[in-house]
Amino acid sequence: MRSFAPTDSALAFPLAESTGSTPHFTSRDKLIIFDADGTIIDAYNAIETAFGQHGLQLGDLGRFQKRHKLFKYLGGIKEFPRNLARHLGGASHKELIGSLTEVYREKAVLYPGIASLIKQIMASKDIRIGLVTRNVTNEPLITLGKLFARHDLDLGAFDYVACIPLKTPKTEYFATARQQLGINPARSYSCGDEHNDYLSAIGSGFSPFMVSYGFEDFQRLTLKYRVPAAIISRTPHELADRVRHGLDLAQE
Repeated sequence: MRSFAPTDSALAFPLAESTGSTPHFTSRDKLIIFDADGTIIDAYNAIETAFGQHGLQLGDLGRFQKRHKLFKYLGGIKEFPRNLARHLGGASHKELIGSLTEVYREKAVLYPGIASLIKQIMASKDIRIGLVTRNVTNEPLITLGKLFARHDLDLGAFDYVACIPLKTPKTEYFATARQQLGINPARSYSCGDEHNDYLSAIGSGFSPFMVSYGFEDFQRLTLKYRVPAAIISRTPHELADRVRHGLDLAQE
């Protein structure tokens, strides 16, 4: 596993490619970078379980997907007053993160069909695979390593892994991975579940696959943020089929 920190050169890389000179790419491989939570990991059920251990209500998935980020980890409008009272009265942020870490490490799962897709990509000789995450658990690389291990996947087998601060755009991380691996943007793909994932992909020269079963639903993605419906998968199995087709992998 190779993990790269973004640098100033990563931000400048897309600009350097637009000068009119012929870019030099050291690899003819393809690259695909997956967002973790909500795209390949069933984050909602993990968060709901952790909240429940403290008597907190997360609300159903449909309303959860429609909320602003402010309410996602405190519950929605209906649950917010109770959750806030519990938060101030005993369920501290530290305790909640501790419970979430435990749930992720012991119970959280990949969506159906995702593990086999990742294994197939890793077995391909001409596809590089990356993972980006804003996972908020304690020591997220250890957390994700244990989660993937339950699916017989080695986190160290990814070509690129990056833990990203919550408010930091993914654009520079995508560009850094592509530059360091020497990949042509025409051969670069990403998978995400939020509109900012789409913007980051476009901004760094990637072709995006999007899903609507994670943190933002189909209506929010298409109507509010104008994400093209044609690139959105509504189920994990649909995503797996689209990715296999896009990467010229055999369908399972």
